[in-house]
This record gives sequence, structure tokens and C-alpha cells, in this order.
Amino acid sequence: MKFLFRSRPVVILLGFLIWAWMALIGRTVRWTVEGEPEARAAWDSFPGIVVAIWHSQIMLIPAGWIKLIRHWPGRTADVSMLISMSGDGEPVARAMRHLGVGTIRGSAGNKKKANKDKGGARAVVEAVKLLKSGGAVCITPDGPRGPNEQVSLGAILIAQRSGAPILPYALASKPAKRLGSWDQFIIPLPFTKGAIVFGEILETPRDAKPEHLRDALQGRLDAATRRAQILAGYDVTPPSAGTSHT
Repeated sequence: MKFLFRSRPVVILLGFLIWAWMALIGRTVRWTVEGEPEARAAWDSFPGIVVAIWHSQIMLIPAGWIKLIRHWPGRTADVSMLISMSGDGEPVARAMRHLGVGTIRGSAGNKKKANKDKGGARAVVEAVKLLKSGGAVCITPDGPRGPNEQVSLGAILIAQRSGAPILPYALASKPAKRLGSWDQFIIPLPFTKGAIVFGEILETPRDAKPEHLRDALQGRLDAATRRAQILAGYDVTPPSAGTSHT
């Protein structure tokens, strides 16, 4: 079964179906948008920009692109998404290309498979090059293996090396189906209610400690995610007292 779903004809079909579903969601959900003026200003003013969103929201990612981002002025270089080299990532990569978004393939290595090249080093080099040329790179900072909704240092490394800021980006829709996967992957439904939230931009100076930037991005992504869920109609429990992010 695994071989079947990774065969070329099936991968091509899945890529088309994922693209079609993403486009349907982007165009039929009743979206509430928050934080667009600030995000649009950052998109226009910074030479390169990293867009960070949780892995569970991959099927929702193109909604903001279709509805808003691709119409923003101020960026002529490519926009790409960082996607793992795994067979599971190939249909998503094809779907993104259907949407006019480029792909950079690669992910961090697996300690249990140290001899298997995941393309992580090449992906970092390619992403940094694109950002320095004035492009934008979308990254899931908890992907491709988790832990769920916990920022890894990979996105910070790419941003600091390129001098690009990070724009937190969160979406939610209700009702939606959540899978039992490690990331609680979201399958959005058409003709529902949804929210797109752009969080506070995070600049990434080279002299800043990566761990501090990671904590700051964690806090901003968490806040944007909670806000998107509230706007979509979810009953969200506020963070516990004493919990803070730099």
C-alpha cells in the first residue's frame, strides 16, 4: 500500500487533488483576516522574509496566499515552501507548484537513520540564497517530525543566516477534521468559517541568541494560533498564569 501511494501516477493524482482542495478551501471559506496591514508593510519593506506556520495547517496555508499575499506589491523574487524530501512530501510539493509557489526540498536528518541524506544542508543553502535575493520562504518550524507546535532552531538558523525577519502566520477553520497524526493534521472543510492571522514580525539579528529568538517565535506563533482559533469560533483556553515567552 505504501508503495502504491508513492508511485508516480498516484503521486501526480494526489498532488492535483490536494491542490484542488486547497483552492476550494481558499475560495469558499468565509475568512476573517487580522494583522494584514502590518504583514503587508513587512512584505514590502524587507528584502527577504520567512513565513512560519505550524505543520498541522498545511492544507490551510494557501488560503492566505490565494486571498491576499499573492496580490501584495513589493516582491518580485520567488516565493517557495520548505518541504521534506520524503515520499509523503511529494504530493504537497506538486500541489504548491500548481498554486504558483516554488518548493525547496529537504529536512533535518533522522538520528535513527544517520546515513540517510535528508537534504537538510542543501535546503538551508537554497533557502538562504532565495531570501538574500529578495524572495520569501514558508517554513513549518515544527516539521517534518515534531514535536507538535514546538519551534525548532531550523527556521531561526535560516532567518539569521539570511538576515530575513520571520512573519508568524496562523489559520483556523470551523468545523474541521483533525487526524490522529503526530501534528494533529487539519483537514478543512469548504463553506465554513475561518480566520487568517498574521502575527507580530520577528527580526533576527545575527548577534541575537538563537534560543531567545526561538522562544520569541514560539510565543508569537502561539498567540497568532490562539487568535485564529478564537476568530474561527473555537473555545480556546488562555495560557496558564506564569507562562511567558521572550
